[in-house]
Amino acid sequence: MRPSAPSTRTALFAGLKSYVRRSVTVDTRALAAFRMFAALLILADVTLRSRNFSFYYTDDGAVSQDLAQLFSGTDAFSVFFWTQDPQLIAALFVLHAVVALFLLVGYQTRIALVVSFLFVISLDHHNPFVLSYADTLFRMLLFWAIFLPLGERWSIDALQASRPPRQAVASLATAAILVQMVTMYFVNAMHKFPSSLWQSGEAAVYVFGIDEMTFLIADHLRDFPLFLEFGGLMWFYLLLASPLMLVLHDRHRMMYAFLLMGGHLAFAVTVRIGAFAYVGILGLLLFLQLPFWSDAKATFRFLLPGDDPVGEVHRRIVRTVTPVAEALPRLHPDIPGEREVRQKLSVLAVAFAIFFVLIIPLAGMGAEGAGIDDHPIPEETEAAAFFDNFGVSQPDWSIFAGPHPRSIDRWYAFPAKTSDGDIIDIYNDREMTWERPYHELQRQHDAYRERFWMNSVQSAGQDGWVSTALGEYLCENHAADLEEIHMWEIRERITPATIDSPEDRDVRYNEIHRHACDGQPSDPLVEPPESDW
Repeated sequence: MRPSAPSTRTALFAGLKSYVRRSVTVDTRALAAFRMFAALLILADVTLRSRNFSFYYTDDGAVSQDLAQLFSGTDAFSVFFWTQDPQLIAALFVLHAVVALFLLVGYQTRIALVVSFLFVISLDHHNPFVLSYADTLFRMLLFWAIFLPLGERWSIDALQASRPPRQAVASLATAAILVQMVTMYFVNAMHKFPSSLWQSGEAAVYVFGIDEMTFLIADHLRDFPLFLEFGGLMWFYLLLASPLMLVLHDRHRMMYAFLLMGGHLAFAVTVRIGAFAYVGILGLLLFLQLPFWSDAKATFRFLLPGDDPVGEVHRRIVRTVTPVAEALPRLHPDIPGEREVRQKLSVLAVAFAIFFVLIIPLAGMGAEGAGIDDHPIPEETEAAAFFDNFGVSQPDWSIFAGPHPRSIDRWYAFPAKTSDGDIIDIYNDREMTWERPYHELQRQHDAYRERFWMNSVQSAGQDGWVSTALGEYLCENHAADLEEIHMWEIRERITPATIDSPEDRDVRYNEIHRHACDGQPSDPLVEPPESDW
C-alpha cells in the first residue's frame, strides 16, 4: 500500500526539521568552554590595555573623552563616558576584570555575561582608534551568547541548579551565533574571490612579507613560498566553503572546525594581529558537537592511568567547589512558570536581533546596485542605530582583502625640532635618519594595538582630529623641549622578489601631519630622499 501524499509531506517536514535542529545544536560542554575562554580573553585584554592606560584611556593621554565620543557617536554606550577621573576609570578596569572572573567560574552567569558585554563595548567605545576585526567579532559573539545557557555546565550555577544539566541546546540563539561565525568567514571569502592572488594562493606570500605585522616563525616560513601558497589556497577555500559548517554534523563538522582552528593557530605564531586568532577559536568551539566530547573523554581515559581518571578529577573539583557554591547566595531562585516566560521573551528578543543584526545587513550586501564592498546597511534604521550604539553591527569583514591583499610595508618617522635646534626622530627615539628602524618592523610598535592606533593617525591626515591630538600630546609630554613635530609614513612596495629583502623595495614618503607646539609649523624639517615609487 502506497503512503498518501499528506503523510509523505509530513515525514519530509519532520525529517527536515530534525536535520535543521541537528545543524544548530550546540553541546552544553562547548558552551561552558566558550564561557571560560571568553572570560580569559577579557582578562587578557584588560591586562594588556592597562600597559598603555594613561595614553589611550585618560584625558592625560592622546585620546580625550571628547575625542572618543566624537568618533564613537554621541549616543554610543560606554560606562567610561560617565567620568573623566583617571582613578575612577582605573577602578572600572578592575571591576571589568572582577566581573570576568565571575563569568569564568560561572556564578550568576547570565548577569556576569551581560555586564561583561557592556564593559567590553564600553572599553571599545572609550578608544575607537585601537580596534580591529577581532574586537568586532568578540562583541558579536558575546552579544549572541547572552541568549545562551553558558552556565549549564562546569559552573557554580550548575552546582546550585535544581535540575540536571542538558546535554545540548538548539534554539534561535544557537543558530544566530553559528551563522555569525559562518557569515564572517564566507563574506571575507567573497571579498577575496575577485583576486587572482587569493585564488592562486600567492596572497599568503605577500602577507608574510609585511614586516610590520609578521613575527615569531613567519621569518622562517618565507623561505618556503610553495608551502605558503598551499596554505593560503587552503585557507581561501576553507573560507569559501564555510557554509558547510552548518550542513555537516558531528565528526565531519568537528574536522572542518579543526582545520579552521589550525589556520587560526598558524596566525597566532606568524602574524601580529592581536586577538583575532583566539577569538576565531572561541567561536569555533561552538561547532564541537557530542562526538568530540565523547572522543576527548575516551582519549583522556586511554592516556591517563586509573579506572576513571576524568571522572575522578571531576569529582574532586565538584567536592572542592560545592561548599563555595552552597555558601553563595542564589540571586534568582526558581519560580514556577518564570522559566517559560523568560524563554518566550528570549525567543522574541533573539528574533528581533537576528532581523536587524544578521538579515538586514546580509540583504543589504546583495541589494540591487550594492556590491560586497558597500556598507552592509544602506539606510540605517532606528533599530539598527540602537544596536550600533551597543557595538553590535556587521562590518564588511574584508580581513586581508579589498579585494587584493596588502602589498606594502609601513613604518613611521617623526622628525622633531628641539628648543636647542636639534632634529631628532621622536617616534623611534633616535637621531633623525630615513633608514629603516628595524628589520622586523613590528618591533616599532610597543603593543599590537599601537599599529591600529597609527593606522588611525595616518588616516586622519594633516587636519585630522587624531593626528592633531597626538601632536598636542607629544608637545606637552615628550622628555625633550619640542618646538614642532612632523609625522611621516614611509611605505615600501612588496614584490615576490623583495619578500625578504626590504633594501631592494621601492619606497614612498608620505607626510601625515605637521604640528607646531607654539605658533605655525615650518617647511619640512628634513627633506626625505627622492621617492622611487
